[in-house]
Amino acid sequence: LKLEMPTVNLDADVTVLATVPVVVQSLKSCAVTWQKLISRVLEEQLKKVPQGNSPLAEIDLWCEKNATLSALTEQIKLPEVQRVLEVLQEVDSEFTGDLQIVLNDLKKHHMEAQDNAKFLSTLKCHLKNLSTGTGVDVISHTIPSLLNALRLVWVMSRCYSRDELMVPFLERISWEISQRVHRVVDLQTLFKQDIAAAKKKITEAKNTLEQWKKSYFTTCIQVEESGSKRYWKFDVKRLFEKTDYMVSICQDLHYIFQVTEEFYNVFIPELTTVTENPKGIDELRREVNILISPMEDLTFDPFSMETARDWAFVMEEFREDVTVETVKQIFVQNLKDPPLYKNHPPVAGAISWSQSLSQRIKHTITRFQEEEELLGSERGEEVKQMYLQVVKKMEEYEDQKYRQWRERTEQMLPVLLKDTLLAVSSATEEPVTTKKSVCFTLNFSPEILEIIHEAKYMEQLGLPVPEMVRYVALQEDKYLRYTCKLKAMLDRYHKLMQMMNEAETKLLYPYVQDLWRVLRAGHKRFTWKSVGIGEFILQCTQTVGKLELLVHQIHNISEDINSKLQSIESTNLLKFPPSKNGDKYPGAKEFFDYIKCERAKDVEQLVRKYSAIPPLLIEVERRVANTNSGKSPKLASYYAYWENRIYQVLTQLIVKNLQAFNAAVLANVPLLEVEAILSVPEITLQPNASEIEKMTVQSIQDCVEVTKHFIRWMHGTCIECPPQHIMDDEVVTFSFYTDVSQSPLIIEQAALITQNVHKLLATLSNYLSQWKKYDLLWKSDTDTVLNRLAAEKPPCVIFDEHLQFYTKVAQEVTQQPLIKDEQFIRLHLAPLAFAVQENAKSWVMSLGNLLNELVREELFSLQDEIQVGIFSL
Repeated sequence: LKLEMPTVNLDADVTVLATVPVVVQSLKSCAVTWQKLISRVLEEQLKKVPQGNSPLAEIDLWCEKNATLSALTEQIKLPEVQRVLEVLQEVDSEFTGDLQIVLNDLKKHHMEAQDNAKFLSTLKCHLKNLSTGTGVDVISHTIPSLLNALRLVWVMSRCYSRDELMVPFLERISWEISQRVHRVVDLQTLFKQDIAAAKKKITEAKNTLEQWKKSYFTTCIQVEESGSKRYWKFDVKRLFEKTDYMVSICQDLHYIFQVTEEFYNVFIPELTTVTENPKGIDELRREVNILISPMEDLTFDPFSMETARDWAFVMEEFREDVTVETVKQIFVQNLKDPPLYKNHPPVAGAISWSQSLSQRIKHTITRFQEEEELLGSERGEEVKQMYLQVVKKMEEYEDQKYRQWRERTEQMLPVLLKDTLLAVSSATEEPVTTKKSVCFTLNFSPEILEIIHEAKYMEQLGLPVPEMVRYVALQEDKYLRYTCKLKAMLDRYHKLMQMMNEAETKLLYPYVQDLWRVLRAGHKRFTWKSVGIGEFILQCTQTVGKLELLVHQIHNISEDINSKLQSIESTNLLKFPPSKNGDKYPGAKEFFDYIKCERAKDVEQLVRKYSAIPPLLIEVERRVANTNSGKSPKLASYYAYWENRIYQVLTQLIVKNLQAFNAAVLANVPLLEVEAILSVPEITLQPNASEIEKMTVQSIQDCVEVTKHFIRWMHGTCIECPPQHIMDDEVVTFSFYTDVSQSPLIIEQAALITQNVHKLLATLSNYLSQWKKYDLLWKSDTDTVLNRLAAEKPPCVIFDEHLQFYTKVAQEVTQQPLIKDEQFIRLHLAPLAFAVQENAKSWVMSLGNLLNELVREELFSLQDEIQVGIFSL
C-alpha cells in the first residue's frame, strides 16, 4: 500500500506554491487519491475477523492490522506528504478538513491495533504452551501465568479493559483448553492403553479443566484487590459451561477405569489362587472386557453437550453391568466382619446388610426384566444366573446367622438372668475396716442388652423371636432403670468411701458396716429375676444418703478444725522490730526483747484457737455417739487422730519459724546493730559475742517453749489433762513441749542457727583484728616512754617523727569505714575509731609537753651561758 506522490516541484515556499494553479490542482488530485485509499483500507480492516476459534487467531489478526495501518501511518509522516498537506491547508482549509478526518481515523485505529498487538503479544508464549505443553506444566504454570498476564492486560490496555473484547477472548481460551483435553482424551485409543496410563491422562485432563476455572476466580479476586474500579463480572456460563461438562465426563471415564482396574486386581488374582481352570479366568477377563467394549465403539462425541443424553444412557448401562459383580465382591470380602448400620447389633445387622445387598442386585435384575431384549440376550442370561447364585449364598448366610443366634440366646439368657445384682471385688466375704477394702460393682451383663437389641431388629426383619427372649425384651425399660439407679447409687457409695480418711472410717465403722450389710444383699440374694429389686435399690440409696449426710457434717467440722490448725501453723513467732529512721537498727537486747514481747501476744491468740478445738470434737461426738462428754470410747481413736495432728502442726510451727530465723541470720539484711569498743587492752563487741550467742539461744528456747502452753488431753478424751502433783509438792503440767522439743528437725534447726550466729560473730571479731595495729597506742606505758625520751634528750627531728606518726594515726582513723554490715548484724565502729583517735591525740599532747619542757631547759641553759660569757668579757 503506497501513497501516490505528486510530480510537481515542491521546493518553493508554501505561500508561493499556493498561488500556482497547476501545482494546487496536482496536489488536490493526490490528496483525493490518498483519502480514497485510506478509507478503503480502514473499511477492509474493520471487516476482518479472526480465522478460527483459537485465541492465537485473534492475536494474529491484531498483529496483521497493526502492520497494515503502521505502513500507511509511516507514509503519512513523510516530508513530501506533510508538504502537500501544508500547501493545501494554505489554499483551501475546507478541502483538507475532510482529508484530516480520514487521517484522524487512521491514527485512532492504528493506535488501537498497535496497543492490542503489543499487549496481546505478551500472551503468545502462554497460549502456545497451552496447546502443546505437558499436562503438569499446563496445570501448575501456564494457566495461572496466562490469567495473571490477562489481568495486567485488563489493567493497562486501553481497549481490552472492556467486557465486549475481554469476554470473547476468554471464551477463545476456554475453547483452546477444551480442545486440548479433547485431543488428549481420545476414546478411540484411550481404552487400548495401559489402565494406569489412561487414568493418568484423564486425571491430568480433569485437573487442567479445574485449574482453568480455579485460576479464573483467583484472578477475579486479584483484580478487585488491586484497587481497580473495573471488576471481572463476566458471564461464567459462557466461559465454563462447556469445560464443567467435560469435567463430569472425565469423572465418569475415571470411574470406568477404576472399576475395571479393581476387577483385574481383585477378582482375577484371587481366582488364580483357588482354581486350576485357566479357561475360567479367561472367561472372567472376557466379561470384564465386555463391560468396557461399548466405550470403544461410540458413534458420538461424549464431550459434546448435544449428546449428553446418549452418554448418560451408556453410563447407566455400565453401572448396571458392574453392580452384580461389585455386590458379589462386597459380600465375599465382608462375610466375616460385615459393615453395620449405625446402632445395629452384630447378628441382625449382618442379616440386614446381606438383605440390603440382595435388594441392590434385585433392583438391577428388575431393570433387566423391564428390557426384554437385555434379559433375553446371552449377556442377560449370564447376569441372571450370577444373580441367582449370589442370592442363594446370601440366603444361606442369613439362615445360618439367625439359627446360631437363636440357639446361643436360648442357652445363655437363663444363665445371665441368674446373676446377682452386685459383685464384690474384696478377697474376703467379711469386709475389713480399711476404706478401700470392699468395692461393689454392677453385675449386669451387657450381653442381656445385646440380646434385647438383637430381638428388636430380628422382629423388624420378620424373623421369629423365642418367647423368653420376647419377655425379657419387654422388660428393657425396667432393666435400664434398675441399672441406671444402681450405678448412680454405687458411684455415690464409692465417692463417699473415697472421701473418708482412715480416722473417719474407724469413727464411722458401725455405720459403714450397716451399709455393707444392706449392699451385700445385692451380692448374695437378689438376682435379675428377683422381685423387689426396686425396694432394694431404695433401701441402699437411703442408707448411703444417711451416711453421706453424717460424713458431710463431720467434714464441715473438720474443715473448721483444720482452719484453726492452719492459722496456728502459719503464725510468726519471731517478729523483728522495724529499723529506726531507715538506717538505725535496735541493739541486740532491744531486738530480742521485742521478739519476746510480740511472741507473748501471739501465744494468747494461739491458745484460744487451740482451746476452741475440743468443743468441735464434742460436736462430732454428739452426732456420732449421741453424747457430749468429750470422752466417748467410740471416739477414742478420733481424739487420738486430732491430737496427733496438733502435734504435727506445732512441730511444723516451730520448724518453720526456726527456718525463717535461720534464713534471716544468713540474709544480707541488717536487723540489729552492735558496737565495736576499746576495752583496754582489748578491742571487743558491745554486747560481746558470748552475750549475743546467749540471747540467740534463749530466743530459740523461748520459741520452742511456746508449746508448753498447749496442754495435752487425757488418754481417750479431748479434755485437757489437769496439773499433776508429785513428791515434794511439785506440780507437773503435761504439754506438747516434751514431744515437740525432742523433734530431730527442731534440734537440727536450733543447732544450725547457733552455729551460723557463732560463725558470724567470729567473722566480725576477725574483722576487728585489723585494728590491733594501733594497740601500741594503749599498750605502751606513756610515763616510761616519756622518761626515756627525757633522759635521752633526742633532737627535735626525733620528736617531729613521733608527732607526725601519731597525727597520721588520728587522721587515718577518721578515714576508716564506720559501718560494717555482715548478714543480719550492723557493726558500728565509730566508738572504736573515736577511742583510737583520742589515744593518738593524747600521745601528741604528751610529746608536745615533753618537748616544750626540754626546749625550755635548753633555752634557760643557753641563757645562763650567754650571761656568763658577757660577765667574763
